[in-house]
Amino acid sequence: MGRRATAGTCLQALVKMATPLLREAERRCPRTGPGAKPVIPDWLIGLLIMVAVLKRRKSKSAQFRFLSNPENRQCIAEAAGCQHFPSRSTFFRRYRRAHQLFRTAVTIQGEKAVAAGVADAEVVAVDKSLIAARGPLWHKRDRQAGRIPKGLHGVDRDSTWGRSQHDGWVQGYSFEVVVTAKAGGTVFPLVASADTASAKETGSFDEKIDELPENTAYVLADSGYDSNAIAERIEYDADNRRTGRRFLCPENRRGSKRNRKAEAPPPRDEHHRRRLQRRKFLKSRKGKRLYARRGQTVEPFNDWFKGLFELDQQVWHRGLDNIRTQLLAAIFAYQLLVRYNHRRGNENGQVKWIMDCL
Repeated sequence: MGRRATAGTCLQALVKMATPLLREAERRCPRTGPGAKPVIPDWLIGLLIMVAVLKRRKSKSAQFRFLSNPENRQCIAEAAGCQHFPSRSTFFRRYRRAHQLFRTAVTIQGEKAVAAGVADAEVVAVDKSLIAARGPLWHKRDRQAGRIPKGLHGVDRDSTWGRSQHDGWVQGYSFEVVVTAKAGGTVFPLVASADTASAKETGSFDEKIDELPENTAYVLADSGYDSNAIAERIEYDADNRRTGRRFLCPENRRGSKRNRKAEAPPPRDEHHRRRLQRRKFLKSRKGKRLYARRGQTVEPFNDWFKGLFELDQQVWHRGLDNIRTQLLAAIFAYQLLVRYNHRRGNENGQVKWIMDCL
C-alpha cells in the first residue's frame, strides 16, 4: 500500500487505534479512594495528551491551545466518540498524574503487538537513556545544601544527576524501555518507565520482569543491570525451577583484582554457580551472537525515539510527574505509529513519514 494519507486521516486513525487501549488501561488501574469519578474520564485526558505529543507541542499551554481549536476538537471527538473536553485548569492538573495510565497502556499495546505478529518478543533488550533537564545546572554541593545560587533562575528541582557510557554526566531525567530484539525484525517497545537521571537500573527493571511476554526466552542488558537477584528472577521461578529464560548481561566487576585470564574459582554457593553458568553462556558463540543484537536494537531505538520527538537536547517540561507523562505518552505514540505503519503494509520502524503527515 502507498504511504499517501491526509493529516486528518492519519490523526483519526491513530485516535481510533489508541482509544480502546487507553480505555483498557483505565480499567486495569482504576481510581481509588473517596469521591465521585470525574466527568472527564482518565482515558480521554490521556488521548488528548497523546494527540498533543504527536503534534510535538512542547508546553502544556501550547498543547491546550492546539486541543482547543474547534477543528481539532471535532476531529478528535468524531474518532473517539467523546463530547466533553477538559478546561485548561483540569488539563494541567490531570496531566501530572496521566503517567500512571500511559505506563499501563504501553504494556497493553506491547501485548497487542506481539499477539498480532507486529513484533517478536523471543529476544528482548532493556536499556536506560538520559535526557537533560530544562534550565541551568544545579551542582551537587548546592543541591545537598538545598540552596539555589543568586542569579540561577529556572532550576528544575526534581531533576538529578546521572551518568551513562553513551551520554556521560547529565542533570535531568531518564526513560527505560524493553524492546524486541529479533534479528532483522521491527524494534518495538514492550514495557517502559520514566524517572530521574539517578534512578538505578536494577530497581526500575525489577518492576518490569513480571510484565515480560510469556514467549520471551532471552533478555539482553548492559553491565548496569548486573545483579544476581535480577538474573535469578528471570531464570528461576518462585519454586526455584528453571523458567527456560536466559539473562545475558556482562559482569560489572566490583573491585576484583583477580587475573581475568586465570581459571574461574570453584563456585562458593548456588548463587555463584548460577552466575558462572551465565558467564559461560554469554561467552559462548551463541551468547555472543545473541548479545550483539542489543547494539543493533535498543541503543539505536533510543536515538530514533529522541530524534522523532525532539528530545535530543532536553525534556519538554519541568517536574518529574510532567516528564513521566510526556515521555510515556511519546513511547505509547511511537508504538501506535509502528502499528499504523504495519497496517499500511510497511513492516518496519520507519515512521517519521506519519509524523510528517500529521
